[in-house]
Amino acid sequence: MDRRTILAIVLILMVAVLPSLLFRPSALVPAADVLVGGSADSGAPVNVTPSAPAVRAPVSSLRETADPVTRRSADQDSSAEQIVVVESPLYRFSFSTHGARLVGAVLKHYRSFAPGDSGPANVVPAESQFLDYRVVFGVDTVKLSDWTFAPSAERVDVGPGGAELTWTARRAGAVVTLQYRFADSDYLFDVHGDLNVGGSQSGLVLVGMGPHLRMVESDSVDDRRSYSLVTKARSTERVDFSALDPGERQELPGPFEWVAFKTKYFVAAVLALDSGASQFGGVAAVGGPRYGKQASNASAFASLPAPNGVFSHSVYIGPQEYRRLAGIGHNLNDVNPYGWILRPVIQPFSVLIVRILLWMHEGLHLAYGWVLVLFGIAVRVVLWPLNQKAMRSSMAMQALQPEMKALQDRYKTEPQKMQQEIMKLYKDHNVSPLGGCLPMLIPMPVLFALFFVFANTIEFRGVPFLWLPDLSRADPLYVIPLLMGISMYGLSKIGQMGMPPNPQATMMLYIMPVMFTVLFLQFSSGLNLYYAVSNIASIPQQWLISRERLRRQKKPAAVT
Repeated sequence: MDRRTILAIVLILMVAVLPSLLFRPSALVPAADVLVGGSADSGAPVNVTPSAPAVRAPVSSLRETADPVTRRSADQDSSAEQIVVVESPLYRFSFSTHGARLVGAVLKHYRSFAPGDSGPANVVPAESQFLDYRVVFGVDTVKLSDWTFAPSAERVDVGPGGAELTWTARRAGAVVTLQYRFADSDYLFDVHGDLNVGGSQSGLVLVGMGPHLRMVESDSVDDRRSYSLVTKARSTERVDFSALDPGERQELPGPFEWVAFKTKYFVAAVLALDSGASQFGGVAAVGGPRYGKQASNASAFASLPAPNGVFSHSVYIGPQEYRRLAGIGHNLNDVNPYGWILRPVIQPFSVLIVRILLWMHEGLHLAYGWVLVLFGIAVRVVLWPLNQKAMRSSMAMQALQPEMKALQDRYKTEPQKMQQEIMKLYKDHNVSPLGGCLPMLIPMPVLFALFFVFANTIEFRGVPFLWLPDLSRADPLYVIPLLMGISMYGLSKIGQMGMPPNPQATMMLYIMPVMFTVLFLQFSSGLNLYYAVSNIASIPQQWLISRERLRRQKKPAAVT
């Protein structure tokens, strides 16, 4: 492997790896004293969207006497909390009678790998604020989590026809009804609310989310780096928990089609999917306390208009499966955008690669491990012509080195003349100075996309292959990263056949494989498997080019 090739590989990995480790989206400018439902200092409610209606209503008997975000209401319902379970083949959702909040979400097809945890992954913590509704009428704010709701059933089993769960709460002549509609084949359910507080009036519903999704991964540090709030307006925007200092309040102006909390592999989202329904007018987010260096908590409330006291939205609690999220639409599959600062370029390639991998798994009936092996070989075959052109251009440039050195020595005091003569030399030998680099720059978006896809795709989570217990986690025996390093050394060694002695290239031959092996030790075994296979699949082409280089070197000697 020549110096240009090594440099290109270094740049590829630096651009692909370092942004995901070092760069974060800049924090939004904090909105002064903005807190959904009220200021912590004044206790007065604040509307998170200026376009929402503000109609004073006769609900003074229901009004909270304390800040609705940080304190409990003085007139909290004293009834004991009960849990209602809704179960389908995919999930087991748990709801509290206090506010009809979601307090548990067991995803039956996904295991928990958290230390000390076992069984199916429960991604919603018991202290959940998901579906923690606040109702705003004018200056009055009602915190529904302080109300006790009577469920239509103590347990709901969701069958092929779906199921419904209706909640009803009464206080001081007001009646609030929430209806949840579930499907057995999806993690998505619908919510319809009716706020009857004595007369037809418009208001605002604040849908609560937070303080996080429950940790179900073995690598808690890596997962917490992914904790973020994502919104969808014209495009998806993301605010990492790390961008919110504890107690910091930020206002995100809408309208939004959906608002989501996400981890690396799972997501909890509220969605306004019906084109005829009102969208979320805005989101107010508050940074929560941190435990350790990683930001681990945040709260958010999304505002939803409730004309005549009626509102509706949908809820998705589940895995970030590409096809499932794409089927819901509204770019929900972009909740975990690949590429960060390079996203506009990388995202299309990432989507294409995911589709190809899923097709290979389902259409060819291959295990995901073999899919990665076959895909690694296929990528090298597809890129063969570009690599061939780059390598041959590099050989041509190498052959011109003596003449270029002579021109540089001859015209060292005449830079302009030297440049003209060098360009004439290129033209006479039909060589482009960019011929060795440009063909390698073309597949770079693909290589970047591969890094993000293999590192963040839930379809690889918990999937074993040979001795590997999980393609999404590091190889416990370090066999795959070592194989990747050895294959990289072999590829470089073969690439130096016929090359003139170069101390720098020799040093790189030993340093680069060691450096990348150490760097990749804790990366997902699926990513290491792909790169190892890709290196091995590149050896035949590198060997053929080296043989061609040796033949060209011997040819002049045979003529003389």
